[in-house]
Amino acid sequence: MASTAGTMAYRAYRALTSGLYPLLRLHLRWRAARGLDPPLRWAERLGRASLPRPPGPLLWFHAVSLGEAIAAIPVIKHCLQKRPEVNILLTTAKMSAFEVLEDQLPSGVVHQLAPLDTPAAINAFFGYWKPNAIMIVESELWPNLIVGASENGVALALLNARMSAKSFERWSRPFLLPLMSLMLSKFSLIIPLSNVQAIRFQLLQAPPLVINFSGDLKYAVGECYSSREGVRFEGLKAQLAHKKVWMASSIHRGEEEVMLGIHQHLMQMHHDVVTIIVPRYPEHGREIYQELKKGGHNVSLRSQHEKLEPGTNIYIVDTLGELRHLYRLTPVAVIGGSFVPGLAGHNMSEAAAAGCAILTGLHVGHFSHMVFQMQKVNPLSVLQVSGRDELVRVIHKLFTDAQVLKEHQVAARQAFNALSGGVVGKVWNLIEFHVLRQCLC
Repeated sequence: MASTAGTMAYRAYRALTSGLYPLLRLHLRWRAARGLDPPLRWAERLGRASLPRPPGPLLWFHAVSLGEAIAAIPVIKHCLQKRPEVNILLTTAKMSAFEVLEDQLPSGVVHQLAPLDTPAAINAFFGYWKPNAIMIVESELWPNLIVGASENGVALALLNARMSAKSFERWSRPFLLPLMSLMLSKFSLIIPLSNVQAIRFQLLQAPPLVINFSGDLKYAVGECYSSREGVRFEGLKAQLAHKKVWMASSIHRGEEEVMLGIHQHLMQMHHDVVTIIVPRYPEHGREIYQELKKGGHNVSLRSQHEKLEPGTNIYIVDTLGELRHLYRLTPVAVIGGSFVPGLAGHNMSEAAAAGCAILTGLHVGHFSHMVFQMQKVNPLSVLQVSGRDELVRVIHKLFTDAQVLKEHQVAARQAFNALSGGVVGKVWNLIEFHVLRQCLC
């Protein structure tokens, strides 16, 4: 009965997306004409390849965002070491993600924009690339893609699998649960981020035998630091020497007010403070920069390669993919996306790998498992604070007490070391056993 309901729900979804295809194609043309999407590559969203398919078996890694794509890189590298005969295709939803990843990906990895989840685009994509297996990172569960993979005999794995409480509630509704149950039944492997995530997938009727644990791939990201890439930060490092530096990373709209308020309080206590602000989205950083400039503040913008002149005490980063390097320039990292209700936190592992004293807010969403894991290793590894006043007190304490600062930095690095060991190997062993032995015999 449930299977029949799922099939009926999928047929309705397929009909809807088929009907929307002409409008979506026009929308993509409109975006390309206005320079919002690459004019030579927008058709990739329709499943039309812009590069030749290399001969031999092919594994498709799909990651919608930059963070998820970065999490996939250690697995991709491990795959190429263990299975050099295999080709790798990586898809992302935006070209900007690949522009950041280009120098980090192993040579030979093919990048394409992900196809829209319409029957025509998915069929064109499968017809050209003919992947042997798909590794979906985190939460990209699209019905046409998943059912299309099953119909084409393509094995499916969900890595670092997660589902927010809001998404879980939505998919649990009677008219959507059969569709989700149908999709999850197509997977050979699901690796959830935590026990909570595993329970959610089981309640959504994922087959119990496909759920396996390995650890969080975001801890493996922290190990991907390149000293060669870090050279371009040497100038900024010298400019920050002998300053009291703290960084607010991955902040969302509304959080800049909190961070700038903290900056003003700290300036009253320490004349040599430098605040680094790294918004989640670069355009937000440029907006903050313009507002501060209008207000007469001394501020520098990274994309304009502005130096920290004497008297400049705010540095705005409006670039992508540089966080793991920036964390190595600051002793204190405040992880944003966690100080306004409705937000869901951000990855703390890169800051821990860099040995920062880590502070975050109370609204951490699915990253609560990361806070729990790190604090279980060492309670000082991550400190959750309620808001601006507590942040001011804690940062002031870290600035004035070298011993306390050192304890928090050592704790963060200790937690990272404990949680990052062997994650990629465990993930790869599960992929080999549950996926590749079926599709690469």
